[in-house]
Amino acid sequence: MAGRGALAIWQLGLEFLRMARKPRLESDASSGKKDPLVSLARYSEIGFIIPAAILLGFFLGKLADYWLHTQWLYLVGLLFGAVVGFWQMIRMAIGAFKKDE
Repeated sequence: MAGRGALAIWQLGLEFLRMARKPRLESDASSGKKDPLVSLARYSEIGFIIPAAILLGFFLGKLADYWLHTQWLYLVGLLFGAVVGFWQMIRMAIGAFKKDE
């Protein structure tokens, strides 16, 4: 029975899965003006990266402390998260600067 249903779907043709051409967004249509919501989303993402990376490093360090019965790995995770967060923020800022030019 399951084979018959799949065969029927195949015979109908799955034309809806293919797109004839790339859809144009309204922000693409206006070459000189950018959507302010897109810029807001891009720059607010940069602001959330550092705290998220620091918290993730801290919690992974606490988890490693629990598993390995130590009391200092949370500091390593905290520092590693800060370094990774700043590194990613700098990469995103440079990429956003290049796109804006």
